[in-house]
Amino acid sequence: MLGACRSGFGSLAFVSLFGGIGAACQKVEKLSLPEVVSGTNPHYIPKAKHVIFLYMDGGVSQIDSFDPKPRLAQENGEDPYKKFKVDNTQFDNIGKILKSPWEFKQYGECGMPVSELFPHIATCVDDIALVRSMTSDFPEHTNANYFLHTGSGLQGRPSMGAWVTYGLGSENDDLPGYVVLNGGLVPPGGLDNFNSGFLPASYQASVLKGQAVPLANIQPLDDPAIQDSKLDYLKQMDQSLIGKLGEADAVESAISNYELAYRMQASVPELTEFDSETKATKKLYGFESDDPNTQGYAAQCLLARRLVERGVRFIELTCPSVKADRWDQHEGLKDGHERNAHAVDQPIAGLLKDLKSRGLLDETLVIWTGEFGRTPFAQGKDGRDHNPSAFSMWMAGAGIKGGTIFGQTDEYGYRVVENKVTIHDLHATMLHLLGIHHEKLTFHFSGRDIRLTDVHGHVMHDILV
Repeated sequence: MLGACRSGFGSLAFVSLFGGIGAACQKVEKLSLPEVVSGTNPHYIPKAKHVIFLYMDGGVSQIDSFDPKPRLAQENGEDPYKKFKVDNTQFDNIGKILKSPWEFKQYGECGMPVSELFPHIATCVDDIALVRSMTSDFPEHTNANYFLHTGSGLQGRPSMGAWVTYGLGSENDDLPGYVVLNGGLVPPGGLDNFNSGFLPASYQASVLKGQAVPLANIQPLDDPAIQDSKLDYLKQMDQSLIGKLGEADAVESAISNYELAYRMQASVPELTEFDSETKATKKLYGFESDDPNTQGYAAQCLLARRLVERGVRFIELTCPSVKADRWDQHEGLKDGHERNAHAVDQPIAGLLKDLKSRGLLDETLVIWTGEFGRTPFAQGKDGRDHNPSAFSMWMAGAGIKGGTIFGQTDEYGYRVVENKVTIHDLHATMLHLLGIHHEKLTFHFSGRDIRLTDVHGHVMHDILV
């Protein structure tokens, strides 16, 4: 203690940030299994090398997007209590049965029905496996977001992106293995949706913007020689602290992140330089749209493809801030869903087509989902409340059986009646495609071996090739 304090109490204060000397000195224990060691080989030959997670913050209405229900039109305006058991809702403002404002058409060789909200994604359905029987354990955004991202409804668990990079590492030493592209909206629950939890801090997400300058201080302000000397001195100080305290994950992760940040100053500016992209490619993504939100999301999707090309393991895209709420239309369903759909539809379709044309879709798993769905009856007059009992999501790319529809909801799209799928099943399937057995990727914490899927999860083999 006296040694740590000989230069003042600054070092002691620094240690306290990490839970005190006892916590800093405690060795991080990782469960070592013969089948997998963090950052090395997967359990078996993977179908996917990368994941692009298209997060639809707020909860897209399944009955207005990918799960048409003609009965809603037949009984539009009738009392739902006379038709089926009505569960308690988030805001307890239950209106009449509400038909979808959008028409559905069948697309592709598979004949998958898609609503007018997504005319561009509809052209890609033969590459998509649609799951109509998703469920969540939580009806409120924050807990549902934590559940979707971490497998637990409580704050503090590692994000699925952190688990993936912990298990497989990164293919590029000059870029983070886990990147979140900030479209302008931070979801309820905040940055803890993307955190590393009890995993080493180096596995948390790096948040970038889909812009020419994706993060602050990416351009060095010092002369390279001066910057090198500063970083060397900082490393010496950190190493000296580790020498006094023993192995300290927070300090070692800080050193690792400093070094990565230094390398990113060379790699990131080139990453976000879109001048090398052809005019046809930019048009495909929607750069020429008259909607600035479409342009912004197009930049995110193009950046996601460029990150995949450079070996980044897990990329998540968040929603743009349109002139309406995110996909959370408690009122103004038509206007809100149309604004959000217009922003993301063409860029997502462009991403799928571009990945496929470059041969990258065969090694990239694309996941599209929100945290829950919406009710078949109105909230008030023209909105829909939260519905964790049924919603739709889709996957495309590596190992996915395109043109597939899995699961079924009742005649109102209210509850799952066939092939119920949980968030744990989604995580298990994602890890399976990455070559990881979800029961074997664990981390020893708080006296037990914890995994992303907890003690649950089944792989959705029916949607895999």
